[in-house]
Amino acid sequence: MLTIAHLSDIHLGQDHRRDRGTRARRRAERVMAYLDALPGSLDAVLVTGDLADHGLPAEYEQVAEVLKSRHRVLICPGNHDSRAPYREVLLGEGPGESPINRLHQLPGADVLMLDSSIPGRPDGLLDEETLTWLDAELAGGRTELPALVAFHHPPVELSVPTVDGIRQFGEAGLARVLRRHPRVAALLCGHSHTPAATTFAGLPLLVAPGVVSTVTLPCEGGPGISLTHPPMLAFHVLDGDRRLTTHYRVVPEN
Repeated sequence: MLTIAHLSDIHLGQDHRRDRGTRARRRAERVMAYLDALPGSLDAVLVTGDLADHGLPAEYEQVAEVLKSRHRVLICPGNHDSRAPYREVLLGEGPGESPINRLHQLPGADVLMLDSSIPGRPDGLLDEETLTWLDAELAGGRTELPALVAFHHPPVELSVPTVDGIRQFGEAGLARVLRRHPRVAALLCGHSHTPAATTFAGLPLLVAPGVVSTVTLPCEGGPGISLTHPPMLAFHVLDGDRRLTTHYRVVPEN
């Protein structure tokens, strides 16, 4: 059995009400402290994008500090991230603008973290380079094990108008790749700042809530952004039958 914590959209550096980003950092630290204080261990903590708010090197230095954990932490970029400083500060690599895609091998499963960002734009796309990489990684290596595929932008509408207009487009290419690889158990994403569960290409699509803020639904008087809702996260449990169960949690005050 594999247990993964999934959070998204920490937006370190975000300046709400002139707090110079301290609010965003406090909320992210609250989530990471909660995870580090768990009596049990996690196989990984996934953070699906928008790590920084402006994509600045100093923000990524904060990200590196805040995401330190006794658990293994896996990350991918979002639309607020910038590839060059992300690479230099978080990955220790030279600057570059190609998509940041990574395969992580966990006990009993592979996790593929994809870059759905389009530099300079809020909407998302998995480009041909990324889809070719995904296809090859799913076909090679530990093909007997299940795989989880994660990225920032959801490839479907979530009935949140402000998010749906900047979702992941060109999703037919992703669907074609996924249908060739039945070992994919589920898709994980963020971007919407609201917890959600739906399907894509016949697979579960689990959306992490936002840490820095929550987007409210039309029935709640939205769409709008709530800064008072507490931060949340998801726990995904993958059992031996490749069935994924998701539990959403409100993170309590420290």
